[in-house]
Amino acid sequence: MLIVSGQLYIRKGSRQEFLEASYEAMILARKAPGCKDFVVAADPVEPERVNVYEVWESEEQLLDFRGSGPDNKLFSLIERANVSQHVIASSASP
Repeated sequence: MLIVSGQLYIRKGSRQEFLEASYEAMILARKAPGCKDFVVAADPVEPERVNVYEVWESEEQLLDFRGSGPDNKLFSLIERANVSQHVIASSASP
């Protein structure tokens, strides 16, 4: 299992545009094979920050989905990113 998580810092004044453009990607990702969760959400403290959180069954399924990737317009709104991919060997509910 993989978790992708982190922060995106969006060009000043463009966060709402970024979130609206990300909505379709969230819908498509959640329907994609192997996607357990996919969220792009506004940070409640920093006005230009967006938090991302994804859970995938395998790297292959993640890469299959990523094949389409964001369009250049959406990508151009990101000023910087701090996103990491975590490989989970085991997991249990509390």
